[in-house]
Amino acid sequence: MSSTSVHLICGVDEAGRGPLCGSVVAAAVILDPARPVAGLADSKKLSEKARERLAPLIREHALAWAVAEASVEEIDRLNILHATMLAMRRAVEALGVQPQEALIDGNRCPPGLAMRARAIVKGDALEPAISAASILAKTARDAMMVELDALYPQYGLAAHKGYPTAAHLAAIQRHGVAPFHRRSFAPVRAVLQNPPLRTEEGGA
Repeated sequence: MSSTSVHLICGVDEAGRGPLCGSVVAAAVILDPARPVAGLADSKKLSEKARERLAPLIREHALAWAVAEASVEEIDRLNILHATMLAMRRAVEALGVQPQEALIDGNRCPPGLAMRARAIVKGDALEPAISAASILAKTARDAMMVELDALYPQYGLAAHKGYPTAAHLAAIQRHGVAPFHRRSFAPVRAVLQNPPLRTEEGGA
């Protein structure tokens, strides 16, 4: 398909700014007007089942899509805002087709993009391409948390996806800070400064 005469727009959104662990994940999506995806909405307003149904449809029907991340180390070094901007830029740069414009969810745009960018507050509820990006970012990050849960079941990551729930905070207090935790985040830093007393928990 020739894109020379078409003004291509990509939507960009992230998932994972608030959790205490894991990468922050961003996605960029260029939707195909000829192959619309019904049911797009802000990923936070969709059930997990709906997101899991829509994600493969987005990947199949979009003109282009990409998912990228910024690591825990980058979050701790740069801070979560700058790491989020980095993940967004990586997602846009990873697209197989370059858009003429990027629509970014939120109130600021990542620096260094090669195309015009526009920030849209609550864009994930207003622009279908941003909604699609929010779904891809959220499902990708949730899958990462499920994989981590298999390795570190004591933290309950599959249930809370790394957010600072009472269960997650209690697990950190009991088991300590794991390699995937964000050491720059206050609840994690507090445990590092006052680590839990280790107790023997049996086993052969």
